[in-house]
Amino acid sequence: MFNDTSSPLSLLRTRRSGKPRDLIAPGPGDDQVMAMIALASRTPDHGKLFPWRFVAVRGEDRAALAVALQRIMAAEKPDCGPRDLEAAEQFAMQAPAMVVVLSKPVTPHKIPLWEQELSAGAACMNLLHAAHAMGFAGGWLTGWAAYSDAVRDVFGGADERIAGFVFIGTPAYPLEERPRPQLSEIAHFWTPGGGRPG
Repeated sequence: MFNDTSSPLSLLRTRRSGKPRDLIAPGPGDDQVMAMIALASRTPDHGKLFPWRFVAVRGEDRAALAVALQRIMAAEKPDCGPRDLEAAEQFAMQAPAMVVVLSKPVTPHKIPLWEQELSAGAACMNLLHAAHAMGFAGGWLTGWAAYSDAVRDVFGGADERIAGFVFIGTPAYPLEERPRPQLSEIAHFWTPGGGRPG
């Protein structure tokens, strides 16, 4: 089930996002998806508020989701055309598995909203790590659907926001390494009075 040929550091070093449209079968089964979600929930969470939820969309329910997305797009986009509707359908149907991660902050609360939203983002990242550890690849998308209240209402309520759609499957092509910043560009040791390096 888990990638036992790699060390934990190797898993972190080799994780790479896959383009959802290029993720194909085999994908994770329902039990594997739930195991990934269980791992994703082990994320930093100041106050133990669990300010996130996960909604897995099974393959057999994707067509119904596609219809819902097309209906919403047609209602929200005045110049919606056939290409837009096709794109909405493709979005819903790509990759074998889909998990919608919802940010569900507890408000009002002494824990700042920003920290709760960061926790939802960390949950998305943990889900990607879990998928990689189980031998799959994942892709985290937002796009118009993540910012539509009507799409949000398909999965949750007015007190929630879509943090992302995480698609999971097997890469159709080997994943290529993307450009990464030089460590010297993004990290340094603080020195008193030094501030940000120029």
